[in-house]
Amino acid sequence: MKFDFVKRSRYFFIFSIAITILGIAMLGIFGMNYGVDFRAGSSVDIAVKKDMSGQKEAIEKFLADNGLGQPAITVGASRVTMRFDTVLDDAKERTLKDGFAANFDKDASAEVNTVDVEIAKELERNALIAMLVASLGIVIYVSIRFEWRFALAAIVALMHDAFIVISVFSILQLEVNLPFIVAVLTIIGYSINDTIVIFDRVRENLRFAKIKKPSDLDELVNASVGQTFTRSINTVLTVAVAAICLLIFGSEAIKLFSLAILIGLVSGAYSSIFIASPLWLVLKKKQKPKTAVKTPAAS
Repeated sequence: MKFDFVKRSRYFFIFSIAITILGIAMLGIFGMNYGVDFRAGSSVDIAVKKDMSGQKEAIEKFLADNGLGQPAITVGASRVTMRFDTVLDDAKERTLKDGFAANFDKDASAEVNTVDVEIAKELERNALIAMLVASLGIVIYVSIRFEWRFALAAIVALMHDAFIVISVFSILQLEVNLPFIVAVLTIIGYSINDTIVIFDRVRENLRFAKIKKPSDLDELVNASVGQTFTRSINTVLTVAVAAICLLIFGSEAIKLFSLAILIGLVSGAYSSIFIASPLWLVLKKKQKPKTAVKTPAAS
């Protein structure tokens, strides 16, 4: 593919910076909609034998009448999910199970998962540590295999991808839970794989190129990205098709996971092609030229 990625990289940088600033503003305004995994509360999953579609208002009335509060409710054809901001004690849990069976489906099977404050804080802390360790491992790996400029460009691209997904979930106030963290780590893996393929081509072309002026580096990056462009797009499209199918046909439990993967795939392809390599080029051009060591003339 013949396209001047380097010449237009300024517009891609501006676009990404604008998206980042918008994301920071949205996070400051809305924050994240943490699920039960990251805050104290109870999660109730009820498997039903009959179609419960259209029963959401009736379920909400039943909960209010029995002093069970107003949880977030998702009603599907064969499953009802409730997310309580408070921990259900044994009495309320029994009231919920018995009342739901009596009023809606006597064959319903309910599973209650409770997370207290300390566990929620520990899960949040461990999730952050997992992402930091993954990022650090990527920096070390790329630094050893390539050089620190490649590593810095790669980690900026990865942070860009993760932040895009986080910003979208913040703006839409979608629930952030453990599957979301798994999705972000998966996105990091796909993105770094795509970025490494492009960097490997850059390094290979750099090995045989004769760089005499800055424009030669521009041509090298354009050629390297162009040579891997089709491969990058085909890889993303293949995985995106699977993510779209999971989003459309999957259960409620994995819909947000699938959505996060889909957003991250698009963002990852964009950053690998339009951000990572041009950023490496900017860093490379700032490298001080090596000065030749003069040997004293023989007398």
